[in-house]
Amino acid sequence: MSITDIPFAVLRFQYRLARTPLQLIERRFLTRVDTEAPARLLYERAIGAADAAAGSFLRDNELEESGITRIEKASALGEAARLDEVAAQQKEQAADELQRKRDKAATAPQKAGQEARQRVQNARQKADKRTQDVAQSVASRTAQAKREVDEAAGRKVEAAEKAKRSMQNRSRAAEKVVTSVAEKELDDAASKRSAAAGARAHADRLADFSEAEKDKRQAEKSE
Repeated sequence: MSITDIPFAVLRFQYRLARTPLQLIERRFLTRVDTEAPARLLYERAIGAADAAAGSFLRDNELEESGITRIEKASALGEAARLDEVAAQQKEQAADELQRKRDKAATAPQKAGQEARQRVQNARQKADKRTQDVAQSVASRTAQAKREVDEAAGRKVEAAEKAKRSMQNRSRAAEKVVTSVAEKELDDAASKRSAAAGARAHADRLADFSEAEKDKRQAEKSE
C-alpha cells in the first residue's frame, strides 16, 4: 500500500464503522419488511446510492459495486412491484368487466322484455292517436257534410216558401181578376135585368094602351 492510499483506507474504515448501526438495523428490522415494500425500496436505493458514491470517492470498488448492485436490485424489485400492481389492476379491471358482462347478460332478457313492452306501449299509443285523429277527422267531415246538407235543405225550404208565396200572390191576383170580372158580369147582368124589366114595363104599358084603345074603338062602334 502506498502512502497516498493510507488516508483513503482510514476513510473507508470510518465509513464502514459509521455504517455499522445501519447494518444492525437492517439485520433486526429490515428483514421483517417485505422486500417490495415502498419504504424498504426507498431505503435500499438511498443506502445503495450512498455506498456507490462513497465507494467511488474512497476508491473502494467493492463498496461501489455493492451500492450499485443494491440500487439495481431495489429498482428491479420496484419495477416488479409496479408490474405486479399493474397486473393486479388489470386483473381487477378484467374481473369488473367480466362481472359487468355477467350482470348485463343476466339483465339482458329483462331489459329486452322492458324494451319490447315499451315498443308495444308506444305502438298502442300511436295507434290510439291515429284512431282519435281518424275519428276527429270523420266527425269533422260529418259535421261539415251535415252543415252543407242543412244549408242546402234550408235553401230548398226557403225557395219552396218563396215559390209558395209567389204562387199565393199569383192566385190572389187571379182570384182578384176573376172576382173583378164576375162583379162586372154581375153588374152587366143587373143592368140587363133592369133594362129588360123596363122594356117589359114599357111593353105592358103599350099593351095596356093598345087594349084601352081597342076598347075605346069598340065602344065608339057600338054607339
